[in-house]
Amino acid sequence: MIDTQLAALLSSGSFIIIGLYAAIFIDNIIKKIIGLSFIEEGANMFLITLAYRPDGIVPIFLPGMTPEWFASKSAYPLPHALVLTSIVIGASTLAIMLAIAMVLYNKHGSLSASVILGDKK
Repeated sequence: MIDTQLAALLSSGSFIIIGLYAAIFIDNIIKKIIGLSFIEEGANMFLITLAYRPDGIVPIFLPGMTPEWFASKSAYPLPHALVLTSIVIGASTLAIMLAIAMVLYNKHGSLSASVILGDKK
């Protein structure tokens, strides 16, 4: 049976690969934006997976804990803080990308990257 950390690593890699495919090979701008979101979520999942510790505890030092026991059992909190920051930044950039896509559609009448860049008519 596959363990949780390995499954999360494989899932994060799958998100990144699917996102790269969408961002590079798909012509629709909205689908490219969704692909970039997949890349972001794959990176977030990878960071959270790195912080996972089997039988770990929440990194809050409570009375009655010894520092040695706490250090050996607590999860690493920095990746969680980085992911929270990344989620906020990702939501903001997603909103900006969608707003730019709306402006491009209003100007060019299409969401096709090749039409917008002038490759096809």
